[in-house]
Amino acid sequence: MGRLNQLDLSQQIDKPVYNKALKSWQFDLLSLQQSVLRQGGRMIINVEGMDAAGKGGAIRRLVERLDPRSFKVYRIGPPEDWEQARHYLYRFWTRIPAPGELVIFDRSWYGRLLVERIEGFATVEEWQRAYREINEFERSLVDAGIVLRSMWFHIDPDEQLKRFEARLANPFKAWKMTDEDWRNRDKWDDYVEAAEEMFEKTDVDYAPWTLIPANCKRHARLTALRTVVDALAEEAARLGIPTRPLERPDF
Repeated sequence: MGRLNQLDLSQQIDKPVYNKALKSWQFDLLSLQQSVLRQGGRMIINVEGMDAAGKGGAIRRLVERLDPRSFKVYRIGPPEDWEQARHYLYRFWTRIPAPGELVIFDRSWYGRLLVERIEGFATVEEWQRAYREINEFERSLVDAGIVLRSMWFHIDPDEQLKRFEARLANPFKAWKMTDEDWRNRDKWDDYVEAAEEMFEKTDVDYAPWTLIPANCKRHARLTALRTVVDALAEEAARLGIPTRPLERPDF
C-alpha cells in the first residue's frame, strides 16, 4: 500500500476551532520570520499535489500575516522557450532565496517527475536521471544553509470532482478550470504512481516530504502552517536564535 492510500482523508475541523488555531499558527510563523529570517536564515517551500487540492489557499494562509518584503511566491508553469534551452533546474537556481528570504514554489522542480514524465515532455532516461539530480540539488541547497521542505496536498477523486464542479458554477472561480485539469484527472492513477515513486526516492532527512490530507481545506492549511513553523523552530534551535514561546495549538 502506498503512502497516499494510508492518508486519513476523513479528518475535519470545525470553523471556530480552525479560526482560533489559524491565528495562533500564523502568529508563530510571523514570530519565526522575524527572528530566524532576520538573522539571515533562508527557506524554500515546495508545494505540490493533485489539482484542486487547495494548494493556493494554503499558500495564501502561509504568507497572509508575514512581512511582504521577506517572502516571494513563484508559480511555476511550463518553461519559456529560452528556459527550455537550459537545464530544467536553471530557472530554480535563479530563484534561490537571498539571506533573510522565504521562497515558496507553487509547483517546483518535481514537475520533472510528475507532469513531464506522464505527458512525455521528458524522456524516460531524463526523468529517471532526475531522481539523482534532484537529490544532489537539494543537498547543495541544504549544505548552503537553506531550510527545505516539500509538501504534497492530496484529495480523493470524488472530492476533486466536487471542487471542479463548484469552480465551474462560481463566476469568480471558473477561470481556474482548464482542459488540462480534466486531462490530468483522466490520468489520476498515473499521477499517483509517479508521486509514490517520487516520495520513495526523494524523501530524505535533510529535505523531507510532508503528505497532507486535504479533503478538509481547513485541516490542510493548518498542517501546512505547522510544517513550516516546526521547520523554522528547529532551525532556530540549531542556530541558537532566541524566539518567543510558541503557541502551537492542537487541531
